[in-house]
Amino acid sequence: MEVAGSIVDKMCPDAQGFVGNRRRILFAGGVDGAERGRLGGGLGLPSRAVAGFSYHRGHFIPTPRRLQHPHVRSPGRLSVTPLPFLRSSMSVALFVPCYVDQLYPDVAVASLELLERLGVDVVYPEGQTCCGQPMANTGCVDDTEPVARRMVELFADYDAIVCPSGSCTAMVRHHYAAFFDADDARFQHVSHHTYELCEYLHDVVRLQHLDVNFPHRVSLHQSCHGLRELRLGQSSESMTPRTNKVRTILELVNGIEWVEPDRPDDCCGFGGTFAVNEADVSAEMGRARIADHCGKGSEVMASTDMSCLMHLQGLIRREKTPIQVMHVAQILCGRPLGSA
Repeated sequence: MEVAGSIVDKMCPDAQGFVGNRRRILFAGGVDGAERGRLGGGLGLPSRAVAGFSYHRGHFIPTPRRLQHPHVRSPGRLSVTPLPFLRSSMSVALFVPCYVDQLYPDVAVASLELLERLGVDVVYPEGQTCCGQPMANTGCVDDTEPVARRMVELFADYDAIVCPSGSCTAMVRHHYAAFFDADDARFQHVSHHTYELCEYLHDVVRLQHLDVNFPHRVSLHQSCHGLRELRLGQSSESMTPRTNKVRTILELVNGIEWVEPDRPDDCCGFGGTFAVNEADVSAEMGRARIADHCGKGSEVMASTDMSCLMHLQGLIRREKTPIQVMHVAQILCGRPLGSA
């Protein structure tokens, strides 16, 4: 599968300025973990090269085997039953959020590996950038519209769009209507066929078995967008019973010992620009989440949203709290603890 189209290269073709230069330094290799942490501003950037892939001009590409992360499982270590009906009848596009592309590309790689091993015919459309959520959240409507239109233009020809992020999926499904006519067939198709990764595995693939082991104590952080817009599980303020789709899929993994926090659906405090505008409140909300999960003995907080985990990981690393974070795709794909 060909992968291309980093948001930094699209917006900053010459990789100039703070974002471009930081990206180039972080993923060029030869920068140790401490220096990456300093350049990353404490946001929990990965301290090692991406497992099996490297960055070149904003794209993640296969790395020669001798350079790969020593903990990467070979494809044969994840045993699943391929689903030929998906491969033959559905074209599925992988939408990678811009922050995942730039800061946590192994989440995208893990999503791709998982889907392909399930027999899904995955395509990565070149030229994809951002869903527009950061601009929309700050009221920059005029800046959001062309990004939304670009998204629909690129993805409307695929049967399904799968995204390893609840918040970006919710943006496409629930917040694009203001930029399109109600009878726009291409918009309607994208809006109704964009899925969060676990949602797709649960509702479309109907996954029943994974031969993957993860023998650790796991607690689930349920993101606000996933719960309250995508309805991936039961939120405490709703009386409508709902299946927890993320937990259901993760329960297919062998060896997980579940840890239940006292407040399983509280916000982590990130909220995009909220973490900048209300930094002190945001940090305290994050600390409360970490204390709840860590206090119950969890080894790893798992979530469908790496943006939430990025916020929590920054606090965990700065305060040296004995807990780790991982995206659900990494666990489902067979990554070992500590891969995030």
